[in-house]
Amino acid sequence: MCDLENLTDPRVRRARSADAERLRALQTHLRQPSADLLEYGLAVGAGFASVADGRVVGYALPMDAPTRRGSHLAELVVDPDFRREGRARGLLAAVVRDADGPVTLQAHPDNDAALALYEQCGFAVTERRPDAYADGDALVLRRG
Repeated sequence: MCDLENLTDPRVRRARSADAERLRALQTHLRQPSADLLEYGLAVGAGFASVADGRVVGYALPMDAPTRRGSHLAELVVDPDFRREGRARGLLAAVVRDADGPVTLQAHPDNDAALALYEQCGFAVTERRPDAYADGDALVLRRG
């Protein structure tokens, strides 16, 4: 199991409005991207970016839950050329440290790599949402 509370990745920083174009490009790798959600996240300073040589190569977009403690990780993506470098784990750690309670997220049941990472980092499946994605169900995972 990974210790997200004590993991600090020096490649991760807060996302900035100047990152918007690159974040939009990364968003194309997501199953169901939301341009409006990304714009909102940037406006309120909610995102984290993973950087390589001054270029954003991944991001996490947590959203606070308005009626309960904690955050929902709405989007997490790493450029395919920078995967398997611990960047998603670093972004997850930033989200978990920043949250004021449990963190939830949604993943496709066929996304084995993501599900393995989430489980290693203490997330557990809490429910299955039928037809949440255009191509099938979603699993909801929670940590904390």
